[in-house]
Amino acid sequence: MSQAQEEKTVIPPYFQTNTMYCGDCLDVMKKFPDECVDLIYLDPPFFSNKNYEVIWGDGYELRAFQDRWKGGVENYIAWMRPRLQQCYRVLKKTGSIYLHCDWHANAHLRILMDDIFGESNFMAEIIWHYHTGGVSKRNWGTKHDTIFFYVKDRKSPYIFNLIKEKRYYERPFFGATEGYKRDEQGRLYILAHPDDVWEIPGVLNVSKQFLGYPTQKPEALLEKIITASSNPLDIVLDPFCGCGTAIAAAHKLGRRWVGIDVSPTACNVMQRRMSNLRAQVNLVGMPMTEDELKKIQPFDFQNWVVQRLFGKISSKKTSDLGIDGYTMEGYPIQVKQSEGVGRNVVDNFETAMRRKGANTGIIVAFSFGKGAYEEAARAKNRENMDIRLITVSELLKSEQITA
Repeated sequence: MSQAQEEKTVIPPYFQTNTMYCGDCLDVMKKFPDECVDLIYLDPPFFSNKNYEVIWGDGYELRAFQDRWKGGVENYIAWMRPRLQQCYRVLKKTGSIYLHCDWHANAHLRILMDDIFGESNFMAEIIWHYHTGGVSKRNWGTKHDTIFFYVKDRKSPYIFNLIKEKRYYERPFFGATEGYKRDEQGRLYILAHPDDVWEIPGVLNVSKQFLGYPTQKPEALLEKIITASSNPLDIVLDPFCGCGTAIAAAHKLGRRWVGIDVSPTACNVMQRRMSNLRAQVNLVGMPMTEDELKKIQPFDFQNWVVQRLFGKISSKKTSDLGIDGYTMEGYPIQVKQSEGVGRNVVDNFETAMRRKGANTGIIVAFSFGKGAYEEAARAKNRENMDIRLITVSELLKSEQITA
């Protein structure tokens, strides 16, 4: 083999910056080298036992995830442990980690972090306080999250940049005047080192940052963490990237970044978000085969199908009458992440089409049984209803299929 041929066959290293990885962060981080990142921020699923489902503002995707843990908090901590152990391994000796959680499991996570990173490397328990809608009439409103700040090695020259923020007062403290200034509104303030209680507004649906992600965090929160615990060109890792707030903030602050998320839908969202910032983005690990598509979450599979048909997700998250989306022409789409779809599915889809006044529609599945094809033929011949049965294999082979 010639030298030129050898150069062409060189496989690039798996760990790359300005890259989003689609997959379980445990599996992805296992392929990373030791001590390769400077700062980790992670906002993992909380132990909240909630389901989140929302159609984001663009209308093209359903973004949903479960934060439910059968077996209780012990199962949750057992799930978190190996992922935090990988975080410890890939973090540089001079690096820091910020673990974002809430009251459901913060006590358990603190003990777990002490075990993995060492009690002596615990630096701070940060309280992020915010105001959002919805307050219990029978309890105090729960309006804060906890962020645990640890370093890899307290004895190392870990990065911590002292930042200052405006702190407002009605009058000078104890009559002092030195260091006090007034802002454009005439309010009195002094520049002070921030403490461990952060008053930062949450992302409301009227915010310019709002993407519709159920647990979206404000960029100001991540900017504060990244500014304090990293320097320009350092590498910031977010193993549970979600809608990409951490990597967006890192990019704006001149850091290199690595994002991981198990959801292909979230990875698509992050890619668009970073592209809007004119970032050069690598996307690794997106499902590309039938076997891979069988393993992804149902809502991710639904999004993949509807996008492949250049359609839009149904505006109804529940009670959609069996319609998961619509083509550009307005034809209903039903998605089945299963094999051997039968006659009953086609028959039920006919009913949904009639309710919508549609005579053309598409059902997508991995395969269809003989009964499904027979019912589709009967509907076309006797009911003048054109129901196209399309397999995932056909979608993979085609750039665009239209009804």
